[in-house]
Amino acid sequence: MMIDDISMAVISLIRVGAAFRFVYCMVRLQGAEEEQAQYRKRAKNTVLFYVIAESIWQIRDIVMYYYG
Repeated sequence: MMIDDISMAVISLIRVGAAFRFVYCMVRLQGAEEEQAQYRKRAKNTVLFYVIAESIWQIRDIVMYYYG
């Protein structure tokens, strides 16, 4: 189905994007002493975004299982 393919593509993009963003924040955290709090907060927000995004897809799968 086309919807499932699009969903898998979006999930993959979210996972890869969140991983790269987290790594970027960690690298910048080591280099910029005056901006450590800013990059620490960005890394925390990236992890929070990833958890929420994965939860949304899991809830969608549960709803589709029960009602689909």
